[in-house]
Amino acid sequence: MTAAHGVAASQDEDAAVIGRSWHEPDQFKVIYDRYFPQIYRYVAGRLGRDVADDVAAETFLTAFRKRDRFDPERGAVRPWLFGIATNLVGQYRRDESRRYAALARLGGETAGGEHEERVAARVTAEGVRPSLARALAALPEGDRDVLLLVALGGLGYEEAAQALEIPGGTVGSRLSRARKKLREALGGTDPTSTEEEFHG
Repeated sequence: MTAAHGVAASQDEDAAVIGRSWHEPDQFKVIYDRYFPQIYRYVAGRLGRDVADDVAAETFLTAFRKRDRFDPERGAVRPWLFGIATNLVGQYRRDESRRYAALARLGGETAGGEHEERVAARVTAEGVRPSLARALAALPEGDRDVLLLVALGGLGYEEAAQALEIPGGTVGSRLSRARKKLREALGGTDPTSTEEEFHG
């Protein structure tokens, strides 16, 4: 089985679970168990752990309430959930901006661990450095959403497009613009890249 085939099979399985949950609500627990950790990490990275439990839980409550409107023809369950989470994060825009401003003043922690974890930690609310915090706070909301869906959520361009309900080309241009601004603000380093280390 190829990786692409495995992803398609998983997407079909998720869609089938959503369909069954219309008549058997307990089936939705499969979706919750499968994706809660990813959604939690994404929300915690943007807003901090203080509200991550509530916002992640609200993401799944919203998804459960709207599950009859989920359309597998328009995309997979995973980006659909990240789209809901991003909309909820949007209700905390002011808090997110204040958090980055505070982190810019106070400094952040340097994360250890595996390379992928260090990359994620560099763009999370707990692990962000002052110069990165200022650069993230300065990004337009749409650019920041795309950047953090990719960097924190691990979504590809197509998934990010589905999550935000925008064209794939818009994802690419927003991501390119956001990374360019970060590189300019951080002396040529892009902390959201999995290939570059951030030493700001």
